[in-house]
This record gives sequence, structure tokens and C-alpha cells, in this order.
Amino acid sequence: MEDGFLLTGVFLFVLFVLLGSGVWVALALLGVALVGMEMFTNRPAGDAMITTIWTSSSSWTLTALPLFIWMGEILFRTRLSEDMFRGLAPWVAKLPGGLLHTNIIGCTIFAAVSGSSAATLTTVGKMSIPELRKRGYPEFMTIGTLAGAATLGLMIPPSLTLIVYGVTINESISKLFMAGVLPGLVLSSLFMAYVVGWHFLRPGQRPHPEPPMSLRKMIAEARFLIPVILLVTFVIGSMYLGFATATEAAAFGVIGALALAAGQKSLTRKTFLESLMGATRTSCMVAFILMGASFLSLSMGFTGLPRALAEFIAGLNLSPIMLIAALTLFYIVVGCFLDGISSVVLTMAVVEPMIRQAGIDVIWFGIFIVVVVEMAQITPPIGFNLFVMQGMTKHDMGYIAKAALPMFALMVLMVAILVVFPDLATWLPDNMRTRPEG
Repeated sequence: MEDGFLLTGVFLFVLFVLLGSGVWVALALLGVALVGMEMFTNRPAGDAMITTIWTSSSSWTLTALPLFIWMGEILFRTRLSEDMFRGLAPWVAKLPGGLLHTNIIGCTIFAAVSGSSAATLTTVGKMSIPELRKRGYPEFMTIGTLAGAATLGLMIPPSLTLIVYGVTINESISKLFMAGVLPGLVLSSLFMAYVVGWHFLRPGQRPHPEPPMSLRKMIAEARFLIPVILLVTFVIGSMYLGFATATEAAAFGVIGALALAAGQKSLTRKTFLESLMGATRTSCMVAFILMGASFLSLSMGFTGLPRALAEFIAGLNLSPIMLIAALTLFYIVVGCFLDGISSVVLTMAVVEPMIRQAGIDVIWFGIFIVVVVEMAQITPPIGFNLFVMQGMTKHDMGYIAKAALPMFALMVLMVAILVVFPDLATWLPDNMRTRPEG
């Protein structure tokens, strides 16, 4: 076990040195892997790196990633946010908390066509923030609910984080997508309950109620939601009903997003090229990180580090619940310094043997890890949603983090709910028909 601690220390030291010097995350992972291979094995590091990088980057399952990213990029450049606010506002205005619910429901809907927390935040926020300010809603609530609800883009399918997790552990993307549906809706409901609680506990902060609207007018306004609802239903439903793989559903989604943009007359040559280049940049970044993570996993495997740490954890005789509690704290700390995808790929080589040894379902664990990664999006100093929100509102980072703190607490509660009710994440994938990728 002493060798295991030595290896861990060397890996962590090299990693922190590389990250601290400003090296890209992907290059830092490759550097750590090279050091491990050269210092602790007699394998030829160059040949192993070439083979591993090619194998990881040529995975058929991974083709879903750029397609889902492109779908979100296309819709990001449409009038989707304006249409969502216009369609949702009449229906939520009468709820306790009023139009603050448009932040949460809007993020839930866009999360189902984006997969990105930042894209969800930007799309919904660019319309809801000015409207809520104009109507006199408290800035603290506007910012907090939007920053927290935007993290649903990481859980509700198509989730980029779940795709990366599935590729990393070689698990079905379609099953992981289905596993994220119910927990995502429960978390969204918790956020809405928080808004309702604010409504009754802080009556002095309520804005003036919205003017009444007839049912006929409400139904007429709801038509603006129909295209995106149909797109979400088709993409998710094609996987749930088993007639499309995740990659095929992503292709359908791109076609549907292009059709939706064309129908809104927002599909121009400029927006098409911008969406394509945006998707290319993001996809290359994620693929590069996955290449580094794959080589790091191979390097760790050759050194025997994951097995040694798994045996050490097993020797502590921790119950699965205690292990989950420890991993929750671990990922919260890691998330303070790394983005979600980097956190997943960096740790899976060590964490996966632990959870399998403890008998924890890998599908359930994928949803758990998404929830704790969501927390990292709104925790300083590297919470990505905080930076996006700061750019949109010009508020101090500390103010935004404080506004999002109640949403962080609700995510901790969501982890407890998943532990108490594990079927919430496993029931749908256990009862769905899926087609294998490839």
C-alpha cells in the first residue's frame, strides 16, 4: 500500500504543477500519464499513448457528443429564449413566486435540447433577466434561481457530462440519458419549491401581480412552446422507445434544430457557420480531454494504482453510504478548481474500481456524479456558471455565489434523495428498450 501512496503523491504533484503553470487540462493529463509510464513501468510510453489516443477518439459512441453540442449551438442562435418566455409567462404568472418559475422551467426545457449548463444559462438568462428586472423581481432571486437551474443542462438528456461519463466507463449512453430524466425533474421541482417558499416567507419582496389573461389568450401564447417541446419529445422519445441510438437521436436533433431555426427565420449562412464552428471548438476540447484521460487511465492501470486504492478503500470497510458521503465531499472540493467534464475524466480511473468494489450501480453513480458536478458550477473560485452570470449581470462574484447558495443546498438534498430512493435513477433504464451503439 505504501507504493500506492507514493504513486498517488507523484501523480498529484505532477498534475498540480502542470495545472498551476497554466497548461491545458488535456495536456496536463497526458503529462501525468507520461511521467507515470516512464517512472513506474517498463512499457514503451510513446506506442501506448498513440494506440490509446486513437482508440479513445475513434469510439462510435463518442459521435453523439458533437451532434448534441451542435444541436444546442443551433438553438442558442434562434429566438428560442424569447419564445419560451412568451409561452411560459402566462401559465406560471399565477403560481406562488410568479415569473421566477420561467427561469427554472425555461432552463429545464432548454437543458433537454442543449446538454450544456453555460448554454442553458446564457439562452434563458438573456431574455428572463431583463424581463424580471422590468417587473420588479428581487435581483437576488433572479440571479440565484437562474444560476442554479441552469445546472440542469448537465443532467437532463442530452447531457454532455453523461456522454463523457458513459464513454469513460464504457456504459450505454441511452441508459444514462434515461437515468437522468426523473432526477432532473425532481431537482427542478425542488428549485420551484424554493421559489414558492420565498413567495410565502418574503411577502414584502413580491412584485405587483401580472395583469389577468383569458384562457384563450394563454393557449394562443403557448403555441410558441410547441416546436421545442416536439423536438425534445422526438429526441428523447426515439431513445426511450428503442428505435434510435443516442447517436441517431442526436442526428435527428440536429435536423430538427435546423428546421426550427429555419421556421423562425433565424437560420442564415452566418448563424449556420457560427453554430458549426462553436460546436467544433467545444467538441475538440472535450475530445482532447478524453484523449488525455484515456492515456492517464492506461498509465494508472499499468502502475496498479486504481487496484491498490480500491483495495485500500475496501480495507476501511466503509459502507456504500459512507463511501458516497466521502466522494460527495471529494467532488465538491475538486469542483472548486476543475470544470465538470475534467473532474469526471480525471477521477474515473481511480473511482470506478472503488464503486464497483462497493457494489454501487454504475448507472446510479453517473447521476450522482452529475449532481455533485452541478454543485461545482456554482461554487467559487472556478464555478463556471458564476463567471457566465457575472458577465451577464456585472455583479460581484461573491454576490452571485451567495445568491446561488440555496440552490447548492438543494443539490446536497438531491444527493440524499438519490441515496434514499435509488430507483429514481435506475427505474427508467431498467425498463427501457435500447439499441446498442454501433
